[in-house]
Amino acid sequence: MGSSERLDAGSEGSGRSAMRERNYRQYCGLASALDAVGDRWTLLVVRELLLGPRRYVELQADLPGIGTNLLAARLKKLRELGLVRRAGHAPHSYDLTAEGERMRDSVLALSRFGMGLLTDPTADVVVRPHWGFLAVAAMADADRLPELSEAYEFRVDDEVFHLAVRDGHARPARGPAPAPALVATTDATTFVQIGAGLIDPMDAVAANRLTLTGDPAAAVRCSVVLGLTKAPQA
Repeated sequence: MGSSERLDAGSEGSGRSAMRERNYRQYCGLASALDAVGDRWTLLVVRELLLGPRRYVELQADLPGIGTNLLAARLKKLRELGLVRRAGHAPHSYDLTAEGERMRDSVLALSRFGMGLLTDPTADVVVRPHWGFLAVAAMADADRLPELSEAYEFRVDDEVFHLAVRDGHARPARGPAPAPALVATTDATTFVQIGAGLIDPMDAVAANRLTLTGDPAAAVRCSVVLGLTKAPQA
């Protein structure tokens, strides 16, 4: 058992008292939520689990700057809250519980809000493909084209995701889409910048930063679903 796992397993009794000691002492749902998950890194751990189970080493790799002890402590706290669990029989793997899944809309809403605050990246920031994908998923609204039934595949650096739009829902998932109407290939920075509205998709195509293959009309529909383009007037 590694040092992080010893910390995770060895301090089960102290977490709840620590949570009680550090709180806003306000009888308010928002304050109570922030008491539980408002610590630095906590919601980013949840973000990493929104697309499925992750191993401890994967979480650490995709949360650059977090120390192994702090990651173990955050996972421990989330497990105590009933939001995260060990994932199956995989060693040191974690997943969201049903209660943790209830945080999805809140985390995506914060992501959507934060996308509007982004500017061009500086040389010292880190970007991961799935961060942009989760932001794009937060922007997706199937109600913009309620009769739509198709899927879009995104190949971002060395990762593949898709967005399935059916039955009035837009569902993101890892992996390729079966028979995608559109395949978008780009890099992580461009992907985030398009989602943030810093680059127009067609300008990215013209600059060879984005490649679109498939039905050209699907590219328009995808942009509408993501809120990048207004729906054409009937």
